[in-house]
Amino acid sequence: MTKSLIILGSTGSIGESALRVVSSFPGEYRVQGLACRSNLKLLDRQIGEHGPSIVAVESDCASMADELNALKKKHPGVEFLTGTDGVAELASNESDILLSAISGAAGLRPTLAALGSAKRIALANKETLVMAGGLFMKMLRDRGTELVPVDSEHSAIFSLLDGKRRDEVERIILTASGGSMRDCPLDDLDRVTPEMALAHPTWDMGSKITIDSATLMNKGLEVIEAHHLFGIDYDRIGVVVHPDSIVHSMVETVDGAIYAHMGVPDMAFPIMNAFAYPQKRRNPFGRLDLEKIGSLRFGPCDPRRYPALGLCIAAGKAGGTVPAYMNAANEVAVETFLKKRILFTDIVKVVERSLERHRADGDPDIESIFEADREARKTTQNIIDKEM
Repeated sequence: MTKSLIILGSTGSIGESALRVVSSFPGEYRVQGLACRSNLKLLDRQIGEHGPSIVAVESDCASMADELNALKKKHPGVEFLTGTDGVAELASNESDILLSAISGAAGLRPTLAALGSAKRIALANKETLVMAGGLFMKMLRDRGTELVPVDSEHSAIFSLLDGKRRDEVERIILTASGGSMRDCPLDDLDRVTPEMALAHPTWDMGSKITIDSATLMNKGLEVIEAHHLFGIDYDRIGVVVHPDSIVHSMVETVDGAIYAHMGVPDMAFPIMNAFAYPQKRRNPFGRLDLEKIGSLRFGPCDPRRYPALGLCIAAGKAGGTVPAYMNAANEVAVETFLKKRILFTDIVKVVERSLERHRADGDPDIESIFEADREARKTTQNIIDKEM
């Protein structure tokens, strides 16, 4: 039976990979809705290729009005929604699968809107669990929506834990490529430019997540995500640098055995698994040649190179509004670095300074989490403007 599909973040790298999956399995998925931020040229092509009935464009700024009106005239049979309210309205439509792939904190609200409407949420927006992990997981259970992770690391753990009792698991191990600056001398990190940091050696991702990969903030956020997804204590979640990006994560059991999930470094693979679960589909996106790979490398995460990792884990352990605040502060700091207003090494420093000023709420509701996000953005920008 054909499954209806809504993709939030369709013009990003995850969304594009998801549409590759759709095209690779003709007749199995019907693209019901697409949402993007502002890339109307690519959205136009996606509408023409996949024929959604509803489309949402998050950005509704005046400069896009003419282009958006032209798009509406070109596709008269499509319902167009605009702004953040429009994206949330799209997400609230009933669907078999909703792929949450909007980058950053902006993905939380529409993912919440999908609860109870989507039969399954394929989650690629890690900020949903970073910001509101405990609350979101409870709401998920209460409303009967299924959750399947899409991040390559969490998709791997999801597969590895299948059939294992939690008391058999000693720890889970996330792998990190180390990002674009993994081989940069420590003394040269303050001279890293945005262009250098954006040159990821393995993955083709958006600019924000690529910078987070270089600082390892991304992996710290994934530790928080894994804690909520799998109910594993922070002290039982490890991170190792794996430059080859072949092993996507590992699970160690109490007997000392380590189970590794290996696959081609292509996001279409975990997306396919999230869409098809619990079935296994024949993979058309490539296969590993172990003889050609030859060997696999692993190494520690140097805290001098990657202070963001420890900062994230501390925020996760603190809980409450702290992870949401930290995430928002990092988004502001990364955006400022990309504009060349602060140094690469200032990113974590700015986040730390901002966190010091946060009055945490240990038992927040959703509105308190959104308020912490707003507070963090204002405070962090003020620190950058006046202290950096």
